[in-house]
Amino acid sequence: MVKLFTDIDLDGLGCGIIAKIAFGENADVSYCSYRTLNQQVETYIENPENHGSQIYITDLAVNETNEKKLAARYKQGKHIRMIDHHVTALHFNEYKWAFVHPEYDTGKKTCATSLFYNYLMEQGLIQRNQALEEFIELVRQYDTWEWDENNNIHAKRLNDLFYILNREQFEEAMLKRFSENPQNFYLTETENMLLDMEEAKINRYIHSKSRQTVQAFIDEYCIGIIHAEQYLSELGNALNKLYPHLDMILLLNVSGKKVGYRTIHDEVNVAEYAKRFGGGGHPKASGSEMSAEAFEKFVIKVFSLPTLKPDPDKNEFNLKEAKTGTSYKSVKGEISFIRPVNENAYAVIHNGKRYASLFETYEEAERYIKRTYGSWLRYDQECIQQLAEAFSIKIDEVKEKYQPLVKKLIDKFDK
Repeated sequence: MVKLFTDIDLDGLGCGIIAKIAFGENADVSYCSYRTLNQQVETYIENPENHGSQIYITDLAVNETNEKKLAARYKQGKHIRMIDHHVTALHFNEYKWAFVHPEYDTGKKTCATSLFYNYLMEQGLIQRNQALEEFIELVRQYDTWEWDENNNIHAKRLNDLFYILNREQFEEAMLKRFSENPQNFYLTETENMLLDMEEAKINRYIHSKSRQTVQAFIDEYCIGIIHAEQYLSELGNALNKLYPHLDMILLLNVSGKKVGYRTIHDEVNVAEYAKRFGGGGHPKASGSEMSAEAFEKFVIKVFSLPTLKPDPDKNEFNLKEAKTGTSYKSVKGEISFIRPVNENAYAVIHNGKRYASLFETYEEAERYIKRTYGSWLRYDQECIQQLAEAFSIKIDEVKEKYQPLVKKLIDKFDK
């Protein structure tokens, strides 16, 4: 018997599919979360009936207790092989029975599915299959978020299909496809139609949730916090791009007692941050259980905070990097301006007072405003109305003389 313990996401399922192709009916696959893995592994290895089984663990890392038990099992001459790609599991490389490899020698990021397939190929336990290899590459690109850098929408759609179908349906469909057409991987017309419908649902969900994000300084980070139970990867990615001044986005699933951590910044390692709460994962995408400490920090302490607003994307007058100045509004209703002083200096005037230091770039000035005050770019209508009232002129006249009027208004505060 070949026993595989693997993750519940697409990368984990990819390992399950590979195991069933390689070992056929002898493969018994258990899909586990961080919460359930250790109990299932412990129960299995302590059952005398399973002492002769070949055990594989992919895309997940056991706790310290099971780590010692697996090491003891290996010393007894029993089979155990762990294959993972998360940097938080690198210490397992101390064991001969474990292989944790976040990157190939080429610098390309790995996933558990690609590592497991390569291992079985090296051992002569699986035959090469072109369609399967194309599938594995899509899984790898999605799991490492390389698809976003490459704009490989096919990888994202594969993951979307995985969540539209239940695991059994998806697995059955893929196994049948690899068997019947090993030359190339494809999605059917029906699957593509379902995906088009799902994409519209995802976009509506992201639009709704983007208005429910709160911002808080927690520990050493400026964090965006949102309650969400679905489309976590898509939502986390979209919110990071919508609010790039935030160090990371936290996605809270209170009913499921889980926390997702997402970032787009190379200098922020959410895997290390998730470890503080018993979790782990990738530097830019990780997860943990919602511990009592996490609940206190991410739910209770931020409950009363106001929500952020995204910048308007259809402004014609109040534009970023405008020569005369750009206006922002904070969660408290306070007004800020970013004014260019020269090509390499920008001033911030907030609530009628100029900030003492200058910023070298517009982006730095905007980041300061958004992180400090929870501000967003003001809408044209609000700015135009302010100018009309400040100078007692009509709206049409404001539109004709918008930039000179903005300069005159900022001059009142910036003395």
